[in-house]
Amino acid sequence: MSDNAQQLLHLVIGGELEDLENVTFRDLEKVDIVGVYPNYATAYAAWKARAHQTVDNAHMRYFIVHLHRLLDPEKEARSAQH
Repeated sequence: MSDNAQQLLHLVIGGELEDLENVTFRDLEKVDIVGVYPNYATAYAAWKARAHQTVDNAHMRYFIVHLHRLLDPEKEARSAQH
């Protein structure tokens, strides 16, 4: 990564949901932590690959969590104001 590139960490996780209406995992011990990625593009590629592997299970869902928003929520709020 170049010195000028902003690191925007993203986490890709997934697992089987209790139902399709909520994001409540059936078994937290079986949540699949795919990985942490330095930008959305690489996180999306990882999410897409893993989601396609589990397409036959309707209750299996994968998510991209914007860690950079959780790590510095004040910065996100300042960015939204401008």
